[in-house]
Amino acid sequence: MFASLLWTLGAPEIIVILVILLLLFGGRKIPELMKGLGKGIKEFKDASKEEEATEKKTEE
Repeated sequence: MFASLLWTLGAPEIIVILVILLLLFGGRKIPELMKGLGKGIKEFKDASKEEEATEKKTEE
């Protein structure tokens, strides 16, 4: 459902969403939020790589 929603968003809708985010969080808070989001994604990827490595070791 979420993936189909992304395909239906056009440029005007994305601009409206960005303006709403700017109004809610302010210009100074958005970079901090994106930095935190990036760290969270990086940690998730690192954890999934560690999990794959432990699964391969247990299979051998």
